[in-house]
Amino acid sequence: MSPHVPGQITYDLPECELMSSGHLACPGCGASLAMRIALKVFGPRTVLCIPACCWAVIDGPFPYSAAGVPVVHCAFETAAITATGVRHGLDVQGVQDVNVVAWAGDGGTMDIGFGALSAAAERNENILYVCYDNEAYMNTGVQRSSSTPIGAWTTTTPREHPKEEPKKNLVEILAAHRIPYAATATVAFPDDLRRKLEKAKATKGMRLIHIFSPCPPGHKSLESDSIKISRLAVETKVFPLYEVENGTRYTINHASKGVPVQEYVRLQGRFKHLKEQDLQLMQQRVDREWTFLMRKIELFS
Repeated sequence: MSPHVPGQITYDLPECELMSSGHLACPGCGASLAMRIALKVFGPRTVLCIPACCWAVIDGPFPYSAAGVPVVHCAFETAAITATGVRHGLDVQGVQDVNVVAWAGDGGTMDIGFGALSAAAERNENILYVCYDNEAYMNTGVQRSSSTPIGAWTTTTPREHPKEEPKKNLVEILAAHRIPYAATATVAFPDDLRRKLEKAKATKGMRLIHIFSPCPPGHKSLESDSIKISRLAVETKVFPLYEVENGTRYTINHASKGVPVQEYVRLQGRFKHLKEQDLQLMQQRVDREWTFLMRKIELFS
């Protein structure tokens, strides 16, 4: 993609646009931008399987759809198994050139739909599973999920009793199933996201892409800060960019700068109640997890 303005930052993304305007996403929604980029990579020969989540609303009410490709709306817990059924149905008909993508939020992935996801991974079903992770049940009023980070405010973990449990590590859990490909990504690094989507598209078997997805209403942040928050999540090492192939080969995709975690949390009202000692503990946890990841990369790169 060539620059339209001298000095403008551009990214190597396909020119085609499948997703249409007029969708129902909130301003600053990371999930809508992630879908736009994903559809550029997947192309029109794609079927999306979307459970109850923000994107079930963003796509629009029947008979309208912003996605530009066939969408199967399914039950909250069934994204992985619905995609599996679509894939097998196409295979029986001899249709091999259609991408079958389960597209779900963190609640439908790490909580309600986790059993179906784990089962599909254990069987190595030939589907691509994308989790856009806004770290809570945003579509139903910002309730905590197992992806909500420790210390965060939600309506079910109010500031007097913030979440006490650490965030579930989705990529590591799926990597333990020894699936062909699992990776993290964010919309703040679109070339990295495009490359991982292309790699997943070209890989056979079960694939997972875990996308950090800012949610201004749920994170209590400015719509204009969504990309900045996504970038800081990476540069503070809160959300490292890496990929795992066949459960054993680890690759780090961006050398995070080690920006203090405080720079990330200060842009989000969901962390406003945290005290200095809380931030110090958060920094220690982030540093520990980063060290653990680096050791695995050294062992399995």
